[in-house]
Amino acid sequence: MMADRVWWMPPNGALHGVPVDSLMWWNLVILGTLFLLAHVFVLATMIRRKGPVLNRFGVSPKHELVPLIALTLIYAWMAVSAQRLWATIRYQGAAPNALQVEVTGMQFQWYFRYPGADNSFGPTRPELINAPAGNPLGLDHTDPHSADDIVSSVLLLPAGREVDLRIRSIDVIHGFFVPGMRVKQNAVPGMEMHIHFTPTVAGDYPILCSQVCGLGHARMQSHLRVVSESEYSAWLSSHSPTGISGAGR
Repeated sequence: MMADRVWWMPPNGALHGVPVDSLMWWNLVILGTLFLLAHVFVLATMIRRKGPVLNRFGVSPKHELVPLIALTLIYAWMAVSAQRLWATIRYQGAAPNALQVEVTGMQFQWYFRYPGADNSFGPTRPELINAPAGNPLGLDHTDPHSADDIVSSVLLLPAGREVDLRIRSIDVIHGFFVPGMRVKQNAVPGMEMHIHFTPTVAGDYPILCSQVCGLGHARMQSHLRVVSESEYSAWLSSHSPTGISGAGR
């Protein structure tokens, strides 16, 4: 909540964003304070010409133990806090009932695929990729699991529901980055990377690519729309190829 008052931080719309912003804020305050104190200390040491015997760091031996212990405790707190938060966000998987969405990066577009009413993603084949024909991901439409898959260029999620994103790339390394959700994960060819979060605030959030993925990198943008559960169900029904909504799964 403290970070919400800092002008350079984008508005947070995710459940895990509050502790992330808080940790970022305290890290900036502590490191900024130590930076200023270090320069004041160096300046004072340069001005002072006479005084007690100093060690090679310019500090009286009897006065160096207290700041050394204080700095050790501060850095230990920062390291432990960051590791615990990282483990909560990245090492613990999504809940079994989390919404499943596949994210695919390609030069220079993001595509999002929903598994449909059968809650199963259909297979894809590179030789079937044909964006002008309406098949940018190469879905194998002869497989029954592909029949109800929904492919969109906009990521639409219901507020208050955890989502598990399966992130992949079909050409080069891309960086899936949603600043408003405090979410960032590389998309690597040949690998499926997972990242999960719970959007809490309805609205539109920009999706960027954080890797320089080619000459069209600057154009590789999309949008995340966080809506109510009813709006999400209506959107699924209107975009389902089979006319069957998968919102109840």
